[in-house]
Parts: sequence; C-alpha cells; structure tokens
Amino acid sequence: MPKHGKKYVEAAKKVDSKKLYSVAEAMKLVKETSYAGFDASVEVSYNLSVDPKQADQQIRGSIVLPNGTGKTQKVIVFAEGAQAEEAKAAGADEVGSDELVEKVQNGYLDFDVVVATPTMMAKVGRLGRVLGPKGLMPNPKTGTVTMDIEKAVKNVKAGQVEYRVDRQAAIHAAIGKVSFTDEQLIENFDALRDVILRARPSAAKGQYIKSVAVAATFGPGIKLDPLNLD
Repeated sequence: MPKHGKKYVEAAKKVDSKKLYSVAEAMKLVKETSYAGFDASVEVSYNLSVDPKQADQQIRGSIVLPNGTGKTQKVIVFAEGAQAEEAKAAGADEVGSDELVEKVQNGYLDFDVVVATPTMMAKVGRLGRVLGPKGLMPNPKTGTVTMDIEKAVKNVKAGQVEYRVDRQAAIHAAIGKVSFTDEQLIENFDALRDVILRARPSAAKGQYIKSVAVAATFGPGIKLDPLNLD
C-alpha cells in the first residue's frame, strides 16, 4: 500500500469514507480537501456496468461544459485550403498538413487536442502510434474529425471535454477547477452526468452507474450516491 503524505492524511480526515455524499455536498467538500499549491482540477470518475470489450458497449463522446474547464486547451488542426483558414481564424494554435504531420512524427507533442478534416485522416493516420496511446487521435465521435473546423476549434477553446469508457469500464473527466463556485461545478457535473446517462448502451444490464467519485488533483476521493445524482 502506498503511503500518503501529511497533507493528504489531514485532508482525508474531512471525508467520511463510509458515506455516500450528495452532489452539492461533494462539490463543496472537494474544494475544502484540495491541498495543492495551485488551482487544481476537479475530476469525476464513473464506474459503469458495461463491457468495454463489446463494440456495442463502448461509450465515447465530447461535451462543452456550461462553465468550461478552467483550462486553456492548446489545439492543433490538420487541414488545407479554406478549412485551414477557418482553423486559424477560430483560434487554433497551429494549423498544417504534411509539414505538421512530420513535426509530430519528430516528437512535437505540445498540444492537448487534435482536430482534422476527413480528407486529412489518411495522412494523420500515420501518426496513430504517436497519438493513439496518448488519447489524442482525432475521432468523429468526439467531434474532432469534421468539416466544420471553426465549430470544432471554438468548442475546444470554450471548454470541451472528451469522455471515454476505459478497459475497467470507468470514465474519468475534469469538470472544472477548485476556484469554481459550487454552482459552477454542479452545473458542469450535471451536464456530464446527463450525456453519460443518455449514452447508456441497450446491452447494459442492472444498475448502469455502479459508483461515482470526485476528487481534486491533490485530494482524497469523495464517493457520491450513484442512485441520487440530482
């Protein structure tokens, strides 16, 4: 078992590990238990009753949170012609084609999100081994492979987050910063909860949301009542 530092131990004393908190209680407590010396992120973790190995039970998408994430996302765009100009006008941090593919192949990874037009995916596909393991490969399901480049870039800059069920049937996503108000965190939590509920596969049986927890980047986990997330 890993040993926790004094700050973590002190923060954990404020959390009742046997209690399932309401959303409002959890959002207040997650800010009180953050002990980072910076404006830490607030993250939520869902454990679902799905089998990620089955194609019809994979959950993936993106959502623009009502209050953003509190983080400025750096986005690069693979596009040419009019779409490239749209990307630049929308605020993309870097736009390119073959030269940008080569730059990434040579080790450039100073970005958070990758957007591409469908016609560019043949070239971007060569970066699968680089972008894939980092979860950066553009995908139509998350709105990052599209002809509407302007909308895609603006969504990312406005606070879009991607969600994806992992091999353990869990979804992890940031919903803001500890500097957010309780109300802002609750609104963002509710927005993500709603899309996850709507994404329930028909093959999922029993209690869909098995458990939910929130935590600051440096802070203990706080369990929520999965049957009462309103």
